[in-house]
Parts: sequence; structure tokens; C-alpha cells
Amino acid sequence: MKKAIYPGTFDPITFGHIDLIKKSLNIFDQVIVAVSDGNTKNYLFNAEEREQLIKKALFNDLKFNRKKIIVTTFKTLTTDFCKKKKANVIIRGLRATSDFEYEFQLAGMNKKLNSLVETVFLMSDPENQIISSKFVKEIANLGGDINRFVTKYTVKQLKNRYKWKKLFIYL
Repeated sequence: MKKAIYPGTFDPITFGHIDLIKKSLNIFDQVIVAVSDGNTKNYLFNAEEREQLIKKALFNDLKFNRKKIIVTTFKTLTTDFCKKKKANVIIRGLRATSDFEYEFQLAGMNKKLNSLVETVFLMSDPENQIISSKFVKEIANLGGDINRFVTKYTVKQLKNRYKWKKLFIYL
């Protein structure tokens, strides 16, 4: 069975991420969506919440096949996680040329850490290339319409999170 790891923060998962998962499923028998639980970012949702968001988005909202997609969190180097899951491919997304340099360096470092791991770069469809979790969160925080960027469940969770954050600011 050919499987690949699609690592990321997914804070939150967007249609850009989902587009890459769909494309990955055309190439691999199984895709492991690996939610990074690293402490280097200030996340809106913790790792367990992000894992649940992804599961609800993929399996409830979009009815993806649960046998072909595994969603889990990890706290290690991605290359170590690949070893643990017996996967030798890392999926990375490219939206624009500005992504390429960082992703190129990351792929090189991963290759140095584990020479058996290959990185496959995929691009989402043009209508999804502009979507970023950062912009989705900013739009949601300011009360904008994010329905074109994330699934229904994710919209609901973002609205709830920002509603509570605003309540605490006013208290």
C-alpha cells in the first residue's frame, strides 16, 4: 500500500488543504493528514481541536472515505513520523512562487534527516490557491463571509471561537 503523510498546522483546514488531499488520493492508496502539535505558533485551536475539525470537515461535511484518510496529531520531526507510520512520501502544497523557497529548503532538510523520504509538491486548483488559514481567521474575526473557503462545520467552529474571544475582551 502506497501511503503519504500530509503534515501541517491546519489552523483551520481550508478548501485549499482539502483540494490537496483530493489530489493526493488520486496518487496514493492512503493519506495520513498529520496535525502538527509543535509549540512554535500561536494557534487558534489546539491540536486535538484541529484534529476534530479536520475529521468533521472531511468525513461529515464532505463524506470522504475513512479507510483512505487517517487524521492524527504528531509532536516529532515529520521524518520521524514518516518512519513511525511506514510512509516514505511527504505531501506539501504550493500556492505561489513565494512558497517555493521555504518548501524547497524544508524538502532538502527532510531529505538530509531521512534519505528514504521524498517530498511531493502539489498545487491546488486556481480558485483555492489564494486561500490561507491566516486570511480565513482574519476574515472570520472581522465578521466576514468565509463559506467559500472552509466547510460548514469549520465555519461554525470559527464563528463560535471568535464570539467567545470577543466576549472575554469585553468582560
